[in-house]
Amino acid sequence: MTTLRVFPSAASDSPVLDRRIDKFADKYRQFFPRVFAYVYGHTHNVHLAEDLVADVFERAFLKADTLRNDEAFSTWLFTIARNVIISHARKRHRETVVDPDVLREIAPSGTSVEGDILLREEMRTVSKLLQDFPQREQDIISLKFDAELTNGQIAQIMSLSEPNVRVILFRTLRKLREQMVADRRA
Repeated sequence: MTTLRVFPSAASDSPVLDRRIDKFADKYRQFFPRVFAYVYGHTHNVHLAEDLVADVFERAFLKADTLRNDEAFSTWLFTIARNVIISHARKRHRETVVDPDVLREIAPSGTSVEGDILLREEMRTVSKLLQDFPQREQDIISLKFDAELTNGQIAQIMSLSEPNVRVILFRTLRKLREQMVADRRA
């Protein structure tokens, strides 16, 4: 895990600033693994993911005073992460990468994904299929399986209702499942 560093020029004699830095460092340690997994799920590149996650936490630190409810930190942070990913994607075309948990969720009943080679092939297939899905569906899949967020948190980030997220997630997974079955038959 990357360490949060505070440069000497950022240190101050102000106990308020020191508390703010300590509080943010705790949040950083708590949320870094999930934010990294979410960003890495979009980039599939460790170094790029580290750079983007650093950008996410930098933006969060600089805008921390705009957060009205500390309990909403997770949702707020993943909204920033989503925006950073979108900004990066606009600059470069990217390949959608799929978390293995998505494969378990969409695998037809009775089907087991065995072996590393088969899993990789399935991931490539799902990645290719997901590229043709609307961005909103790709984002919801990523927030659910890469960032491991609840439907309620996803709803807040995406500005949707929780039932809407649930329906989109269900339909997207069903669509993926159907397309994978069709590909196997072809």
